[in-house]
Amino acid sequence: MTSPAAASDRPPESPGPSRRELNKAATRQAITEAALGQLRSKGPGNFTVEDIADSAGISRRTFFNYFNSTEAAITAVTFSFLDKALQQFRLRPAGEPFLESAQAALVALADPMTAAPMAELYSLGKSNPQLSRSELEAWDHCTAEIIAAARERFSEGTGVELDELYLRALAGSVISCGKAAMDVWLARCGGSLTAESLSILRQLLIDSMGLLGSGFALPAAGQEGSRAASAAVPSTATPSPDRH
Repeated sequence: MTSPAAASDRPPESPGPSRRELNKAATRQAITEAALGQLRSKGPGNFTVEDIADSAGISRRTFFNYFNSTEAAITAVTFSFLDKALQQFRLRPAGEPFLESAQAALVALADPMTAAPMAELYSLGKSNPQLSRSELEAWDHCTAEIIAAARERFSEGTGVELDELYLRALAGSVISCGKAAMDVWLARCGGSLTAESLSILRQLLIDSMGLLGSGFALPAAGQEGSRAASAAVPSTATPSPDRH
């Protein structure tokens, strides 16, 4: 039986999205998938807004209702993973430490294929400098979203508004750990988008949040090997609390 105190920690349930919101989300998804398809087949800089619109089955005008450039559409490929992670983050109890919630949110994304578009764009960006602008825009978007989520969490949990330096340092640390996980995954798996490879990426992201939450404490003897061995298996362990 759930205690009243535990129930009060849960965020209030919000009504589901309207049909109009679902239609807009579907259109946006179709555009980003079309952009990624053009990127795969033609390479960066070799396709236009019209190419993306035709592939998505929409008009040029509709494209500009969602994105202002081909680069913006490409960048948005990575957003679905972040949006899903933030949805899970906001379901966590308001009083839970930030990094513990971040780790739990990644654990909740049980399907490793959720990370496939983000991983694919990251791999393409490493091999093609022309995508560096899109990659930078994607990380900037992630940073802004994490700052917003952190501000919302601390405001709800303590009623105190944290200063900008704290928020930006926290978000920057999370992003840096995410990049480190992506780099290790790319070196280890070569950008493979199989379910096994993406499970490793998911576990590396979870582990990177655990390292940040522990203050980068050195693992005890034997733990490093067990972490590597578990990288291909989705974690069900309780995340380590952070110090915030």
